[in-house]
Amino acid sequence: MPDNCAVDGEGRLWIATDGNSDKATGRADGLWALETDGAARGTSRLFFRCPAGAELCGPVFTPDGETLFVAIQHPGDDGQEWRAFGRVSTFDDPSTRWPDFDPDMPPRPSIVAITRKGGGRIAG
Repeated sequence: MPDNCAVDGEGRLWIATDGNSDKATGRADGLWALETDGAARGTSRLFFRCPAGAELCGPVFTPDGETLFVAIQHPGDDGQEWRAFGRVSTFDDPSTRWPDFDPDMPPRPSIVAITRKGGGRIAG
């Protein structure tokens, strides 16, 4: 369920998904890296998984390729779609409390900055 995408400095296609569900695909939404060159061309891999019920959008790389920004929208939605939760998400009983995981805080949309441990280009 591709929703939007980005291309990194090495020509790799990054695909953000919306509409996957645990029941339909066995996966959460997230960000997939698709190789576009060489022997691995056409091979995809899950790079970042969204919290339960969320979708990932707006992947953007910094010019040096060392930071990737992604937006997480509506975490905690669609609770009945997630086998581990299995019921309708409500404000008082959401399927996740991402990003704080604090029982007194609701789930919140967020911008996430992803960097490589030790520095360097992402997926480089």
